[in-house]
Amino acid sequence: MNKDVEIIETGDGVSSLKNQCPNCGARELKFNEEKGKIFCLYCDSTFDPKEIDGIEKELSNLNKKRVGSGARDIDTNFNDIMTFRCPSCSAEVVVDTKTSTQARCHWCHGILTINERIDNGAVPDAILPFKVKKEEAMTEINNFVSKRQFYALPQFKKDFTADNTFGVYFPYLLVDVNAHCKFSGEAEELIRSYTLNKKRRYDAKAYNIEREFDITIDDLTIESSSDRLNKKNSNKTNNIINSIMPFDTENCVKFESNYLVGYTSEKRDINISNLKDKSNAEIKDVVRASLKDSIKMYNRGVSWKKEEVNVLGSQWIAAYLPVWLYSYRQKEGNNEVLHYIAVNARTKETMGSVPINKSKLFFVSALIEILSVIVYFLLFGTKEFVFWIFLLFLLPGFLYHSSIYKKYRNQDKRHRYEKETKNNITNLVSNDSFIEVRKKLYSSVIYGRNDDLVSGDSVKLNQDESKN
Repeated sequence: MNKDVEIIETGDGVSSLKNQCPNCGARELKFNEEKGKIFCLYCDSTFDPKEIDGIEKELSNLNKKRVGSGARDIDTNFNDIMTFRCPSCSAEVVVDTKTSTQARCHWCHGILTINERIDNGAVPDAILPFKVKKEEAMTEINNFVSKRQFYALPQFKKDFTADNTFGVYFPYLLVDVNAHCKFSGEAEELIRSYTLNKKRRYDAKAYNIEREFDITIDDLTIESSSDRLNKKNSNKTNNIINSIMPFDTENCVKFESNYLVGYTSEKRDINISNLKDKSNAEIKDVVRASLKDSIKMYNRGVSWKKEEVNVLGSQWIAAYLPVWLYSYRQKEGNNEVLHYIAVNARTKETMGSVPINKSKLFFVSALIEILSVIVYFLLFGTKEFVFWIFLLFLLPGFLYHSSIYKKYRNQDKRHRYEKETKNNITNLVSNDSFIEVRKKLYSSVIYGRNDDLVSGDSVKLNQDESKN
C-alpha cells in the first residue's frame, strides 16, 4: 500500500475471539433481522449495531486517499487455516478463514467469531445486515419462477424448490470520491425534422459547451470478488447478482462476525490496485450522467471532446452486502450453466435466470412465423408481392423468440450505477456559445454523441498489484 494512503483503523483492538454477551457472558449471539439487532440466545439481551470507526462523512473534506483497514492489500502468503484458543474452556479451535470467520468450540459449544482484520481479505470494515427474512425471499423467488413456467426446462420445474434459497454476504468495495471536473464539447438542439427525397433529414443549432464543477460521489459500489466481476462468464449468470443493486449502504454498520451466524459469505480476493482502471471509468460514468440535467436542452445530445475528472480525495471501505440466493445447475451437452435467482435482502429487488426449454421455444416461434407468412399470402396473394411488406410479416416469430428469451434469461440486466449512485454537484459554471445552424443532417443525433456513454462494465482488472 502506498505510503501516501491514510489507513482507517476500523477495528476496535480487542482479542480476535472476544465476543460474548456483556450481561450474562454467553457466547451464543445471533443477529435478528426483524429487530435489526444482535441478541443473546440465553438472556435475550439485545445490542445496537456499532458505527464504523473513522469514516469521513463530509465527502467534500476528502483531500487524500483513505482506505479502511479491512480493504488493505490481501497478503497472498497468509495461511487461511488459523488456530485459536477458546476463551471459555481453553480448547484449541481451527477456523478456515477462506470460507468462514466463525466456528463452534467442540467442547463448550460456544460460537467463536473473528472480528479483527486478518490479512487474507476475510474480514471487511463494514456489513449491511439482512433485513428481508428467508420466507419473504422465498415468496419473491416463487413469484418470479411462477411467471416463467411455460418455457422453463422440464427438469428445472421438477427440481425447483425455493427452500434451497441461502443467505449470502457478498464482498464489495464502497468508494467515496471528491473531485473537480472540467468537460467541454459540442451540443446540438433540434430545429426541425422533415422528409427530403424520401429520406429523413434534420436541421439543428450547434453550440460549444463547457461545464466546470465540483462533485462528491457517495458509495460507488464495486464487486470485490473476481468471479462476480466476470459478467461475461457463459457458465454463470453473474449479471443477475449485480442487477439487484443498489443497496442502502448508508445503513452499513461496523463488522461483527455475529451478523454471519446462519448465513454464508464469500471472501474478497481483489485489491484496490486491481480496480484502478475500472473504478476510474465508473467514476467518470457517474460524473457524465450527473451532467444530464445541465444539458437537457440539447435534445440531439452532446459530443464531449474533453473530460477531466481530477480526484482530490477518495475513501475505500470493504463491506459485506446481503443477498438471498437460489442457484440451479443446468447441463447443456458437455457444458454446465449455473443459473441464479437473487433477492436483495434489504429491498426485495428480485432478478433471475430460468433455464429455457429451447426446443419448445423454437417450435412455437417457428409456428408463429409460419402463421404470419400464411396471413400475408391470404391478405396479398402472390400477384402483388411486395418484398418489404413480406419482411414485416417475417418479424413476429423472431421478435417473439427474442422477447421470451430475454424474459427468462435476463442477460441484459445490470446495476445502473451511473444513474443510481448518489452524487452531488456544486459550484457549477456553464459556458455555452452558438456555433452555427446545421442543415440537412442525416443522423437523428449529433455525430460522436457520448453523453450516454457507460464504459466501466467493459474495463478489465489491473493485473499489477504493486501500484496503488
